[in-house]
Amino acid sequence: MKNIALICGGKSPEHEISVRSAKNILRAIDRNQFKVTLIGIDQQGRWRLQEESQLGKFVPAEGPQLALLPGNATGQIIRLDNKQPIEQPEAIFLILHGPQGEDGTIQGLLRTLELPFVGPDVLGSSVAMDKDVAKRLLRDAGINVARGVVVHAHERNTLDYDKLTQQFGSPIFVKPANMGSSVGVHKVKTAAQFAAAIEDAFQYDTKLLIEEMIYGRELECAVLGNEWPKTTEVGEVIVVSDEEYSFDAKYESADAAKLMIPAEVTEEEMERLQSVALRAYQALNCEVLSRVDMFLTAEGKVYVNEINTLPGFTNISMYPALWEAAGIPYTELITRLIELAISRQEARKRLKTSWRG
Repeated sequence: MKNIALICGGKSPEHEISVRSAKNILRAIDRNQFKVTLIGIDQQGRWRLQEESQLGKFVPAEGPQLALLPGNATGQIIRLDNKQPIEQPEAIFLILHGPQGEDGTIQGLLRTLELPFVGPDVLGSSVAMDKDVAKRLLRDAGINVARGVVVHAHERNTLDYDKLTQQFGSPIFVKPANMGSSVGVHKVKTAAQFAAAIEDAFQYDTKLLIEEMIYGRELECAVLGNEWPKTTEVGEVIVVSDEEYSFDAKYESADAAKLMIPAEVTEEEMERLQSVALRAYQALNCEVLSRVDMFLTAEGKVYVNEINTLPGFTNISMYPALWEAAGIPYTELITRLIELAISRQEARKRLKTSWRG
Protein backbone atom coordinates (compact mmCIF):
# COMPACT_ATOMS: atom_id res chain seq x y z
CA MET A 1 0.00 0.00 0.00
CA LYS A 2 1.36 3.41 -1.02
CA ASN A 3 1.13 6.44 1.23
CA ILE A 4 -0.21 9.43 -0.67
CA ALA A 5 -0.36 12.98 0.64
CA LEU A 6 -3.37 14.88 -0.67
CA ILE A 7 -2.86 18.67 -0.58
CA CYS A 8 -5.86 20.99 -0.88
CA GLY A 9 -7.00 24.51 0.00
CA GLY A 10 -4.43 27.20 -0.60
CA LYS A 11 -4.09 30.95 -0.33
CA SER A 12 -6.20 31.56 -3.41
CA PRO A 13 -9.66 32.80 -4.39
CA GLU A 14 -10.21 29.23 -5.61
CA HIS A 15 -9.61 27.73 -2.15
CA GLU A 16 -13.18 26.49 -1.76
CA ILE A 17 -13.19 24.71 -5.14
CA SER A 18 -10.02 22.88 -4.14
CA VAL A 19 -11.64 21.64 -0.94
CA ARG A 20 -14.68 20.39 -2.84
CA SER A 21 -12.45 18.52 -5.26
CA ALA A 22 -10.45 17.02 -2.38
CA LYS A 23 -13.60 15.66 -0.75
CA ASN A 24 -14.55 13.88 -3.96
CA ILE A 25 -11.06 12.42 -4.34
CA LEU A 26 -11.09 11.20 -0.75
CA ARG A 27 -14.40 9.43 -1.38
CA ALA A 28 -13.19 7.83 -4.61
CA ILE A 29 -9.53 6.91 -4.05
CA ASP A 30 -8.80 3.19 -3.85
CA ARG A 31 -8.19 2.58 -0.14
CA ASN A 32 -6.88 -0.89 -0.90
CA GLN A 33 -3.97 0.66 -2.81
CA PHE A 34 -3.45 3.97 -1.05
CA LYS A 35 -3.23 5.27 2.47
CA VAL A 36 -3.99 8.99 2.46
CA THR A 37 -2.38 11.70 4.56
CA LEU A 38 -4.43 14.88 4.25
CA ILE A 39 -2.60 18.22 4.19
CA GLY A 40 -4.66 21.39 4.13
CA ILE A 41 -3.25 24.80 3.30
CA ASP A 42 -5.39 27.33 5.13
CA GLN A 43 -6.35 30.73 3.75
CA GLN A 44 -3.33 32.31 5.43
CA GLY A 45 -1.05 29.91 3.56
CA ARG A 46 -0.14 27.70 6.56
CA TRP A 47 0.29 23.99 5.93
CA ARG A 48 -1.66 21.86 8.42
CA LEU A 49 -2.08 18.16 9.03
CA GLN A 50 -5.79 17.42 8.79
CA GLU A 51 -8.26 14.71 9.62
CA GLU A 52 -10.66 14.05 6.78
CA SER A 53 -13.59 14.88 9.03
CA GLN A 54 -12.17 18.39 9.58
CA LEU A 55 -12.74 19.50 6.00
CA GLY A 56 -15.76 21.74 5.72
CA LYS A 57 -16.21 24.49 3.19
CA PHE A 58 -12.64 25.63 3.85
CA VAL A 59 -9.45 24.23 5.37
CA PRO A 60 -9.82 25.10 9.08
CA ALA A 61 -7.12 27.15 10.79
CA GLU A 62 -6.47 24.26 13.18
CA GLY A 63 -4.50 21.05 13.22
CA PRO A 64 -0.72 20.62 13.62
CA GLN A 65 1.27 23.06 11.50
CA LEU A 66 3.83 21.60 9.15
CA ALA A 67 7.30 22.70 8.12
CA LEU A 68 9.37 21.64 5.12
CA LEU A 69 12.92 20.31 5.15
CA PRO A 70 14.54 20.24 1.69
CA GLY A 71 17.60 18.11 1.03
CA ASN A 72 16.53 14.96 2.86
CA ALA A 73 15.69 11.77 1.01
CA THR A 74 12.86 11.20 3.50
CA GLY A 75 11.23 13.17 6.29
CA GLN A 76 10.84 16.34 4.22
CA ILE A 77 7.54 17.31 5.90
CA ILE A 78 7.77 17.87 9.67
CA ARG A 79 5.08 18.40 12.30
CA LEU A 80 5.87 21.47 14.39
CA ASP A 81 4.04 20.19 17.48
CA ASN A 82 6.25 17.13 18.05
CA LYS A 83 9.10 17.82 15.58
CA GLN A 84 8.47 14.44 13.91
CA PRO A 85 8.08 13.84 10.16
CA ILE A 86 4.72 12.76 8.81
CA GLU A 87 4.58 9.30 7.25
CA GLN A 88 6.74 9.49 4.12
CA PRO A 89 4.55 10.13 1.05
CA GLU A 90 5.40 8.22 -2.10
CA ALA A 91 3.54 10.83 -4.13
CA ILE A 92 1.65 14.08 -3.66
CA PHE A 93 -1.84 14.42 -5.10
CA LEU A 94 -2.12 18.16 -5.66
CA ILE A 95 -5.65 19.45 -5.99
CA LEU A 96 -4.93 23.16 -5.60
CA HIS A 97 -6.42 25.72 -7.96
CA GLY A 98 -5.41 29.22 -8.96
CA PRO A 99 -2.44 31.29 -7.78
CA GLN A 100 0.01 29.45 -5.51
CA GLY A 101 -1.60 26.22 -6.63
CA GLU A 102 -1.45 25.91 -10.39
CA ASP A 103 1.10 28.60 -11.23
CA GLY A 104 4.32 26.64 -10.69
CA THR A 105 5.09 27.93 -7.20
CA ILE A 106 4.14 24.82 -5.24
CA GLN A 107 5.36 22.64 -8.09
CA GLY A 108 8.82 24.20 -7.69
CA LEU A 109 8.66 23.64 -3.95
CA LEU A 110 7.83 19.96 -4.40
CA ARG A 111 10.60 19.61 -6.97
CA THR A 112 13.00 21.01 -4.33
CA LEU A 113 11.69 18.42 -1.87
CA GLU A 114 12.10 15.73 -4.55
CA LEU A 115 8.55 14.51 -4.06
CA PRO A 116 6.55 13.31 -7.10
CA PHE A 117 3.31 15.20 -7.62
CA VAL A 118 0.20 15.07 -9.79
CA GLY A 119 0.03 17.75 -12.48
CA PRO A 120 2.36 19.44 -14.95
CA ASP A 121 5.86 20.41 -13.85
CA VAL A 122 7.01 23.93 -12.99
CA LEU A 123 7.25 25.27 -16.55
CA GLY A 124 4.00 23.82 -17.83
CA SER A 125 2.13 24.98 -14.73
CA SER A 126 3.44 28.53 -14.81
CA VAL A 127 2.98 29.21 -18.53
CA ALA A 128 -0.49 27.65 -18.66
CA MET A 129 -1.59 29.72 -15.67
CA ASP A 130 -0.58 33.00 -17.29
CA LYS A 131 -3.11 33.45 -20.10
CA ASP A 132 -0.94 36.11 -21.76
CA VAL A 133 2.18 33.90 -21.94
CA ALA A 134 0.13 30.80 -22.80
CA LYS A 135 -1.52 32.49 -25.76
CA ARG A 136 1.81 33.76 -27.07
CA LEU A 137 3.09 30.17 -27.09
CA LEU A 138 -0.10 28.84 -28.63
CA ARG A 139 0.04 31.43 -31.42
CA ASP A 140 3.65 30.46 -32.06
CA ALA A 141 2.49 26.84 -32.40
CA GLY A 142 -0.05 27.88 -35.03
CA ILE A 143 -3.06 27.48 -32.74
CA ASN A 144 -5.91 30.01 -32.91
CA VAL A 145 -6.59 32.19 -29.86
CA ALA A 146 -8.79 35.24 -29.36
CA ARG A 147 -7.40 38.63 -30.33
CA GLY A 148 -6.76 40.94 -27.41
CA VAL A 149 -4.47 43.28 -25.55
CA VAL A 150 -2.61 42.98 -22.27
CA VAL A 151 -2.74 45.77 -19.72
CA HIS A 152 -0.75 46.09 -16.50
CA ALA A 153 -1.99 47.83 -13.37
CA HIS A 154 0.18 50.91 -13.91
CA GLU A 155 -1.37 51.32 -17.39
CA ARG A 156 -5.01 51.23 -16.35
CA ASN A 157 -5.54 54.98 -16.91
CA THR A 158 -4.53 54.62 -20.56
CA LEU A 159 -7.47 52.35 -21.39
CA ASP A 160 -10.05 53.69 -23.81
CA TYR A 161 -13.23 51.62 -24.06
CA ASP A 162 -14.35 53.14 -27.37
CA LYS A 163 -11.01 52.42 -29.04
CA LEU A 164 -11.02 48.86 -27.73
CA THR A 165 -14.51 48.14 -29.07
CA GLN A 166 -13.58 49.68 -32.41
CA GLN A 167 -10.71 47.19 -32.58
CA PHE A 168 -12.38 44.09 -31.11
CA GLY A 169 -16.10 44.71 -31.39
CA SER A 170 -18.68 44.48 -28.60
CA PRO A 171 -19.04 42.79 -26.20
CA ILE A 172 -15.47 42.33 -24.99
CA PHE A 173 -14.08 40.24 -22.15
CA VAL A 174 -11.96 41.44 -19.23
CA LYS A 175 -9.92 38.70 -17.51
CA PRO A 176 -7.19 38.53 -14.88
CA ALA A 177 -4.17 36.94 -16.59
CA ASN A 178 -3.51 34.54 -13.70
CA MET A 179 -6.82 33.26 -12.42
CA GLY A 180 -9.31 30.49 -13.13
CA SER A 181 -12.88 29.36 -12.51
CA SER A 182 -14.22 32.59 -14.04
CA VAL A 183 -13.04 34.59 -10.99
CA GLY A 184 -12.73 38.25 -11.98
CA VAL A 185 -13.90 37.56 -15.55
CA HIS A 186 -16.44 39.98 -17.05
CA LYS A 187 -18.34 40.22 -20.32
CA VAL A 188 -18.93 43.94 -20.88
CA LYS A 189 -21.12 45.86 -23.32
CA THR A 190 -20.93 49.43 -22.00
CA ALA A 191 -18.28 51.87 -20.82
CA ALA A 192 -19.74 51.77 -17.30
CA GLN A 193 -19.55 47.96 -17.21
CA PHE A 194 -16.00 48.15 -18.54
CA ALA A 195 -14.86 50.50 -15.77
CA ALA A 196 -16.39 48.26 -13.10
CA ALA A 197 -14.89 45.15 -14.68
CA ILE A 198 -11.39 46.65 -14.75
CA GLU A 199 -11.73 47.65 -11.10
CA ASP A 200 -12.82 44.15 -10.07
CA ALA A 201 -10.33 42.20 -12.20
CA PHE A 202 -7.37 44.19 -10.85
CA GLN A 203 -8.27 42.91 -7.38
CA TYR A 204 -7.03 39.47 -8.47
CA ASP A 205 -4.01 40.21 -10.66
CA THR A 206 -1.70 43.00 -11.75
CA LYS A 207 -2.07 42.00 -15.41
CA LEU A 208 -5.31 41.72 -17.37
CA LEU A 209 -6.35 40.48 -20.79
CA ILE A 210 -8.97 42.38 -22.75
CA GLU A 211 -10.22 40.15 -25.54
CA GLU A 212 -12.70 39.92 -28.36
CA MET A 213 -15.68 37.64 -27.95
CA ILE A 214 -15.44 34.40 -29.89
CA TYR A 215 -18.89 33.31 -31.05
CA GLY A 216 -18.85 29.57 -30.84
CA ARG A 217 -19.65 26.47 -28.85
CA GLU A 218 -17.67 25.95 -25.65
CA LEU A 219 -16.02 22.53 -25.84
CA GLU A 220 -13.58 20.82 -23.48
CA CYS A 221 -11.15 17.96 -23.93
CA ALA A 222 -9.37 15.98 -21.20
CA VAL A 223 -5.73 15.00 -21.76
CA LEU A 224 -3.82 12.40 -19.74
CA GLY A 225 -0.20 11.31 -19.96
CA ASN A 226 3.48 12.20 -19.98
CA GLU A 227 5.53 11.20 -23.02
CA TRP A 228 2.56 9.79 -24.98
CA PRO A 229 -0.55 11.69 -23.84
CA LYS A 230 -4.06 10.61 -24.83
CA THR A 231 -7.25 12.63 -25.24
CA THR A 232 -10.90 11.94 -24.60
CA GLU A 233 -13.70 12.90 -26.93
CA VAL A 234 -14.78 16.49 -26.34
CA GLY A 235 -17.63 17.49 -24.09
CA GLU A 236 -19.80 20.57 -24.30
CA VAL A 237 -20.95 22.95 -21.60
CA ILE A 238 -24.64 23.70 -22.13
CA VAL A 239 -25.55 26.80 -20.13
CA VAL A 240 -29.10 26.57 -18.84
CA SER A 241 -29.77 29.56 -16.60
CA ASP A 242 -26.90 32.03 -16.96
CA GLU A 243 -25.81 34.17 -19.91
CA GLU A 244 -22.28 32.85 -19.56
CA TYR A 245 -20.50 30.02 -17.78
CA SER A 246 -19.89 31.88 -14.53
CA PHE A 247 -18.38 30.73 -11.24
CA ASP A 248 -21.86 29.91 -9.96
CA ALA A 249 -22.68 27.89 -13.06
CA LYS A 250 -19.49 25.88 -12.62
CA TYR A 251 -19.61 25.21 -8.90
CA GLU A 252 -22.67 26.47 -7.08
CA SER A 253 -25.45 24.79 -9.01
CA ALA A 254 -25.68 21.55 -10.92
CA ASP A 255 -28.75 23.04 -12.64
CA ALA A 256 -27.07 26.20 -14.02
CA ALA A 257 -25.21 24.25 -16.71
CA LYS A 258 -25.11 20.69 -17.93
CA LEU A 259 -22.39 18.65 -19.58
CA MET A 260 -22.99 16.93 -22.89
CA ILE A 261 -20.53 14.06 -23.32
CA PRO A 262 -19.66 13.51 -26.08
CA ALA A 263 -20.53 16.78 -27.76
CA GLU A 264 -22.64 16.60 -30.90
CA VAL A 265 -19.99 17.29 -33.52
CA THR A 266 -19.05 15.57 -36.75
CA GLU A 267 -16.35 12.91 -36.81
CA GLU A 268 -14.04 15.31 -38.65
CA GLU A 269 -14.67 18.08 -36.09
CA MET A 270 -14.05 15.66 -33.22
CA GLU A 271 -10.71 14.60 -34.66
CA ARG A 272 -9.69 18.21 -35.27
CA LEU A 273 -10.66 19.30 -31.75
CA GLN A 274 -8.72 16.38 -30.24
CA SER A 275 -5.70 17.23 -32.40
CA VAL A 276 -5.77 20.89 -31.32
CA ALA A 277 -6.11 19.89 -27.65
CA LEU A 278 -3.11 17.57 -27.90
CA ARG A 279 -1.00 20.17 -29.72
CA ALA A 280 -1.88 22.79 -27.10
CA TYR A 281 -1.02 20.38 -24.24
CA GLN A 282 2.38 19.72 -25.76
CA ALA A 283 3.03 23.34 -26.75
CA LEU A 284 2.71 24.40 -23.10
CA ASN A 285 4.84 21.51 -21.77
CA CYS A 286 1.96 19.91 -19.90
CA GLU A 287 2.31 16.51 -18.24
CA VAL A 288 0.17 14.06 -16.25
CA LEU A 289 -3.14 15.87 -16.89
CA SER A 290 -4.82 19.00 -18.18
CA ARG A 291 -8.20 20.08 -19.54
CA VAL A 292 -8.13 22.06 -22.77
CA ASP A 293 -11.02 24.51 -23.22
CA MET A 294 -11.86 25.44 -26.80
CA PHE A 295 -14.39 27.23 -28.98
CA LEU A 296 -15.78 25.83 -32.24
CA THR A 297 -17.24 28.55 -34.47
CA ALA A 298 -20.06 28.14 -36.97
CA GLU A 299 -17.42 28.32 -39.70
CA GLY A 300 -15.62 25.32 -38.19
CA LYS A 301 -12.67 27.25 -36.78
CA VAL A 302 -11.19 26.00 -33.49
CA TYR A 303 -9.85 28.44 -30.87
CA VAL A 304 -8.13 27.48 -27.63
CA ASN A 305 -9.47 29.54 -24.74
CA GLU A 306 -7.28 28.20 -21.93
CA ILE A 307 -5.62 25.11 -20.48
CA ASN A 308 -6.40 24.06 -16.91
CA THR A 309 -3.47 22.13 -15.49
CA LEU A 310 -5.24 21.04 -12.28
CA PRO A 311 -8.89 20.89 -13.35
CA GLY A 312 -11.67 20.53 -10.84
CA PHE A 313 -12.66 17.12 -9.48
CA THR A 314 -16.03 18.11 -8.03
CA ASN A 315 -19.17 16.06 -8.67
CA ILE A 316 -20.04 18.31 -11.66
CA SER A 317 -16.52 18.71 -13.09
CA MET A 318 -15.87 18.00 -16.76
CA TYR A 319 -12.43 16.36 -16.52
CA PRO A 320 -13.36 13.21 -14.55
CA ALA A 321 -16.70 13.03 -16.37
CA LEU A 322 -14.93 12.93 -19.76
CA TRP A 323 -12.69 10.06 -18.67
CA GLU A 324 -15.64 8.23 -17.12
CA ALA A 325 -17.32 8.38 -20.54
CA ALA A 326 -14.07 7.15 -22.12
CA GLY A 327 -14.13 4.04 -19.94
CA ILE A 328 -11.87 5.11 -17.06
CA PRO A 329 -13.91 5.35 -13.83
CA TYR A 330 -13.12 8.05 -11.26
CA THR A 331 -11.25 5.67 -8.93
CA GLU A 332 -9.09 4.25 -11.71
CA LEU A 333 -8.38 7.76 -13.01
CA ILE A 334 -7.01 8.79 -9.61
CA THR A 335 -4.74 5.72 -9.61
CA ARG A 336 -3.45 6.52 -13.11
CA LEU A 337 -2.66 10.11 -12.16
CA ILE A 338 -0.60 8.94 -9.18
CA GLU A 339 1.22 6.40 -11.33
CA LEU A 340 2.07 9.07 -13.91
CA ALA A 341 3.44 11.35 -11.18
CA ILE A 342 5.67 8.57 -9.82
CA SER A 343 6.81 7.56 -13.32
CA ARG A 344 7.92 11.11 -14.11
CA GLN A 345 9.86 11.35 -10.85
CA GLU A 346 11.62 8.06 -11.53
CA ALA A 347 12.70 9.34 -14.95
CA ARG A 348 13.99 12.54 -13.36
CA LYS A 349 16.02 10.59 -10.80
CA ARG A 350 18.00 8.98 -13.61
CA LEU A 351 19.38 12.36 -14.64
CA LYS A 352 22.80 13.42 -13.41
CA THR A 353 23.02 16.16 -10.81
CA SER A 354 26.77 16.59 -11.31
CA TRP A 355 28.88 16.69 -14.46
CA ARG A 356 31.76 14.92 -12.69
CA GLY A 357 31.78 11.13 -12.45
